[in-house]
Amino acid sequence: MAISTPGSVPAPASSASGSAADPMAALTAPGSPFELAEEDVLGVTMRVLAHRRRSLASFVADSAAFGDREYLVHDDGTRWTYAEHARAVASVACALRERYGVGPGDRVALLSNNRPEWLVTFWATVALGAVAVGMNGWWAGDEIRYGLADCEPKVLVADRRRLERLPEPPVPVVEMESGFADLVGYAPDAELPAGPDDEDAAAVILYTSGTTGRPKGAVLTHRNVIAMQNVQALLAARGIAHLPEERRAAAARPGRWLVNSPFFHVSGLLAGAVAALADGHTMVLYSGRFDVPSVLATIERERCTNWSLVPTVGWRVVNHPDSGAFDLSSVTRLGGGSASFAPELITRLQQVFPHAKGAMGVGYGLTESGGVATSAGAAQLESMPGAIGAAVPTVQVEVHGEDGQRLADGEEGEIWIRSPLVMLEYWRNAEATAKSITPDRWLRTGDLGYARDGQFFMATRRSDLILRGGENIYPAEIEHCLDAHPDVAESVVVGVPHHDLGEEAKAIVVPRPGAELESEALAAYVRERLAYYKVPTHWEIRTTPLPRTPTGKVIRAVATGAKAADLVEE
Repeated sequence: MAISTPGSVPAPASSASGSAADPMAALTAPGSPFELAEEDVLGVTMRVLAHRRRSLASFVADSAAFGDREYLVHDDGTRWTYAEHARAVASVACALRERYGVGPGDRVALLSNNRPEWLVTFWATVALGAVAVGMNGWWAGDEIRYGLADCEPKVLVADRRRLERLPEPPVPVVEMESGFADLVGYAPDAELPAGPDDEDAAAVILYTSGTTGRPKGAVLTHRNVIAMQNVQALLAARGIAHLPEERRAAAARPGRWLVNSPFFHVSGLLAGAVAALADGHTMVLYSGRFDVPSVLATIERERCTNWSLVPTVGWRVVNHPDSGAFDLSSVTRLGGGSASFAPELITRLQQVFPHAKGAMGVGYGLTESGGVATSAGAAQLESMPGAIGAAVPTVQVEVHGEDGQRLADGEEGEIWIRSPLVMLEYWRNAEATAKSITPDRWLRTGDLGYARDGQFFMATRRSDLILRGGENIYPAEIEHCLDAHPDVAESVVVGVPHHDLGEEAKAIVVPRPGAELESEALAAYVRERLAYYKVPTHWEIRTTPLPRTPTGKVIRAVATGAKAADLVEE
């Protein structure tokens, strides 16, 4: 599961889809700003927004009109206005072209934590018609070298900390701390390039997590990224359409988004940075190691209004003893993604952020789907626990069986997605592309789920499913149960071989600080809440945090010892 913007993907959180009061029909009617049309997309007829931009460069050009409004606030104290940002992008684009020979289709690799330099380089790159490559900031040296060999960039723009992992870089390098200011001042009066003419030109490569092998580069086009922003803007308009006019005007004002999801992930880049710039929001960057008091202090100090978080972060916030010590009244929207949210977590988050009560939404999608595919607003989260929502406008979502045929409501199968947001391909990997994208442009997600009355529910990743004596066990269900235990900090459930049953469930559990856990008591706790065959037979109590990707997903193979850790934790 991937993402939700600070204002949600939904952005902001949507109302109940399909209700009688749903204003979607009016918002997308002919002549409206969000008018829908059917057009050819890579040889397949799809529904698209008729009035859309064709190049990401136009986002930067239009954003200059926001002038002295803050665009970026970094936790090192740096603040950038929209006008400063637009000038910097134009200058850096000129420097990349003239100093490093970057042109249409060339790659520019980015490697750092969330910094203003990352975003300026991203916008400059796509304005040149080149391809920005978001490299995983947690990669170790060998992984960085693999990524550079895979994408073959003209130049690597990186921070000092990551460059320390890369002795003798194989490509030209701009160090952000010492060399980037020279690019910003290279041509202060330069004109911003207009971007490519073809909206299906590649804009960005984002590498998948690589939890089961070498990461693959998902190629997202200008069309993909713009379509994602279009959907967010449409969902935001729907989310406030039911409000009285004076409240609607207030809700439509630019917000202050806390962004701690990394830019090399769709939630940080597409749902965060691109969406913020397109609509004139201020983005508050939190780039250090996640620390609950520090994050909440940032929200209090900067009066952040919107925040998107993953379940792991959510549990840490609601369980932290100091969460009530901060003024969080500015937060009016919460979004979520990356994994499913337990109903108890949703309830407790809205207790910690009381002004966001009723305004929380979650989104489901993948890097490969270009971000969001389904959206569940506050109404669905309350009435349909476990729902990942309805398909968002312009996106088709279906459940298919192993034979590729669409399944009826209630039947479990693989979730398929088709939309103008879906990636073009995996970078230089035709075999993997063919396995994931059908000839008629359906993306096979690998996620198992089912549909019911227009709403979708996700069970698990196919690779995570545990088969015990003919019964399906979904790890997420057991993990939600365990994570709700007052003394459990985090958990992961995996399958282990059994000579008769095929597999059994094993739970790896980390206690909260100061708490003690016993496997017998945990088993009894689960047995009271779930069917007998779902109760883990094997238990492991750990005192060290579970290994996770930068987006919050547990790396199951590393947790079980089947794979060595290859990420550098920040």
